[in-house]
Amino acid sequence: MKKSTATQTKIYCANCVHCKLVPKPAGEGSYMLRVRCSAGKWKKSSGEEKLYKYCTVAQRSIEYCEAYDPMGDVNEFIHDLQATLPAVDEIYQIAKGEHQ
Repeated sequence: MKKSTATQTKIYCANCVHCKLVPKPAGEGSYMLRVRCSAGKWKKSSGEEKLYKYCTVAQRSIEYCEAYDPMGDVNEFIHDLQATLPAVDEIYQIAKGEHQ
């Protein structure tokens, strides 16, 4: 049985409304950015939630996801995202008065 054209298109998780940016503590007064799937689709073999580095989110793609809800044109979104993502995992400082 041949797959339909819609299922042959690569799905970029970063273009989904369930892909959420979250801070991960990285020592006193600092954090790193991570992404998670709020629909619970990213799991480790242990069943624990999997987080991915923010700098790699544009590379994460799958063939199918029943929870996929696109935020817009995938080609334009991924192109813009790749242009603005940091090249490496960065550590950010918490501004005074900012709470996590």
